[in-house]
Amino acid sequence: MWMVIVGFMAINAVVVFHSCRSVPGEALDKSGKLIEKAGKAMADVASAFNQGRITTEFTSYASSVSNHSRLQFATLKQNEIFTRTEEASTGFGYVPLPDVVVEARAPVEFTYYLDFNGKWDFVLKDGMMFVYAPPIRFNKPAVDASAITYEVRKGYLKSAEALENLKKSISSLVFLKAKENISLVRENGRRQTTEFVETWLLKSFTDGKRYPVKIVFADEKPPDTIRSGEATNAPP
Repeated sequence: MWMVIVGFMAINAVVVFHSCRSVPGEALDKSGKLIEKAGKAMADVASAFNQGRITTEFTSYASSVSNHSRLQFATLKQNEIFTRTEEASTGFGYVPLPDVVVEARAPVEFTYYLDFNGKWDFVLKDGMMFVYAPPIRFNKPAVDASAITYEVRKGYLKSAEALENLKKSISSLVFLKAKENISLVRENGRRQTTEFVETWLLKSFTDGKRYPVKIVFADEKPPDTIRSGEATNAPP
């Protein structure tokens, strides 16, 4: 019995010794892999440009954070007034009739966004990150049809026909109004896009905080400091 007890103790000692000896090696190996992964994840901006992956990383980040393909940055809710003027035909005895002027008042909601799947260009120049964003887009304007009011402002002959023509043109009129409103939301879009890109730089790169961001939309003239046709993802 004593021999059996001594045998069990010897076996357990060997197992414990082997386990203790293998733990430091495994820990170091895992730590090394974690450090390697962290180093890859936290590369600097210059390396990302040199490897030509800056746009890819931005698109991946944008998709994972927003869970959709758009950066929605502004919603306008306005009471719009639409006016239509129709020339009246000549009356009896060639007497000119007054023009017919009709008016519609409608609550409309306009939503503006940038498309992450659009063309995004990044240029690192003189310590600044220039971001060429896609054009500002908008969703189909939402008209509250139940709240539209119509009024004849001038003339009465054929006013019913003029009102009917105005109703048919509301969809095209709100579309034109949405385009006009881009100037109202442009700077708000620039500010929110700047914050979005700065957050991405800070989270993705060790030196991301060093680079101020300047947003240039597709319909704007590039800064004079950037040459025309300068390559995207060009190294600093």
